[in-house]
Amino acid sequence: MGALTEQVQTDIEKANASGLTPVVFVHGLWLLPSSWDRWRALFEAEGYATIAPGWPDDPDTVEEARAHPEVFAKKGLDVITANYMAAIEKLKLQPVVIGHSFGGVIAQMLAGDGLSRATVAIDPAQFRGVLPLPLSQLKSGAPVLGNPTNYGKAVTLTFEQFNYGWTNALDEAEARELYETYHVAGSGVPLFQAAAANFNPWSEDSVDTKNPDRGPLLFISGLEDHTVPWAVASAAFEIQAKNPGLTQIVAIEGRGHSLIIDHGWKDVADEALYFVNENAGDS
Repeated sequence: MGALTEQVQTDIEKANASGLTPVVFVHGLWLLPSSWDRWRALFEAEGYATIAPGWPDDPDTVEEARAHPEVFAKKGLDVITANYMAAIEKLKLQPVVIGHSFGGVIAQMLAGDGLSRATVAIDPAQFRGVLPLPLSQLKSGAPVLGNPTNYGKAVTLTFEQFNYGWTNALDEAEARELYETYHVAGSGVPLFQAAAANFNPWSEDSVDTKNPDRGPLLFISGLEDHTVPWAVASAAFEIQAKNPGLTQIVAIEGRGHSLIIDHGWKDVADEALYFVNENAGDS
């Protein structure tokens, strides 16, 4: 478990051979690395090399993932983050890291370990120290957190649950298209880790926000997000803003948790790209 796939190793070799600044994309729960395909094409067109490692044992396709949902079970944040560390260790140049949802937390963990030259956290799940717990977030997490036995399971959302947590800002036709195109099962572990983080001093859901080598960090928050509401993203920003590195936050009006995969994905990607262009620097 946790070995880098042949495709990721090939992408790492291409990135190293190119001499270009690498960008590492980190997906969150209920998605696969392929959810970043359009972002990768955009960043590569702008002169970056990109890689999108998966979480351990991620299937290659949505179809395969739906046929074998059990492969997602029992994956916690330490194991998942280690997969990205393994990829970064093979890169010759320090990368930019961009993550969404729990991927946004993992991106901050990597930055806190001094592994990122610039970081973008999009609608990032909370980490230890982030205190707000809005009602919409509780309702979004209920399909997993409502049953303690889900801790060790892979959980697939119904369309209604996905629509509330992810696509509430979209019309039903697009919401159903995104559900059919992108949604896969997700490990229950990270959600339980996040829910207990402020009660567990040894939580895996912890970020070193004080490391002076953290580098520039941008938060992007969809203001209609039910899964990671603005209150959660802005609270994380306030904590990270105490770091000596540059810390910024951008609010995207009318957008929910699906903002990296829905019709407006490029607006979000352009915000990230502008920040990276301005702050990634030269190696």
